[in-house]
Amino acid sequence: MKIVSDFIKEFREFAVRGNVVDLAVGVVIGGAFGKIVTSLVGDVIMPPIGLLLGGVKFTHLRVTLRDATEGAEAVTLNYGAFIQTIVDFTIVAFAVFALVKLMNRLKRAETAPKPAEEPAPSQEVVLLTEIRDALRGRS
Repeated sequence: MKIVSDFIKEFREFAVRGNVVDLAVGVVIGGAFGKIVTSLVGDVIMPPIGLLLGGVKFTHLRVTLRDATEGAEAVTLNYGAFIQTIVDFTIVAFAVFALVKLMNRLKRAETAPKPAEEPAPSQEVVLLTEIRDALRGRS
C-alpha cells in the first residue's frame, strides 16, 4: 500500500506542478488555434488563390492511379490535400513564430535592468561639501 500511496503522491505533485498545467492550457488553446487557422486557410485564403488559378479547389486535386471498378473504389493520389496541409502548416508556423517573438520582446522589456539610481553621497562627501560651501561664503 505504501508504494501505491507514494506513487499517487508523486503523481499529484507532478500533475499540479506549474509546467504541466501550463502545458495543458497550451494544448487546449493550441487545438482551438489550429481550428481557427484551418478555417482561415480553407475559407478565406485558399478560395481567392483557387480563383486566381482558374477556380481550382486544392483539396480536389488528385491523380487517379486506378479507376473504380464494381468491387473496389478508385485509388487516388490526393496531392491537393497535401498542398492544403502545407499551407496550413506554414501559416500556423508563422503565427506561432510571431507570437513567440512578441512574448520574448515583452519578457525582455519586463526583465530589462532599470538604470541604477546614483547612490547618495557618503557622510564624508556631504561634510566636505559643507566645508567647501562655508569657505566660499567667507570670501
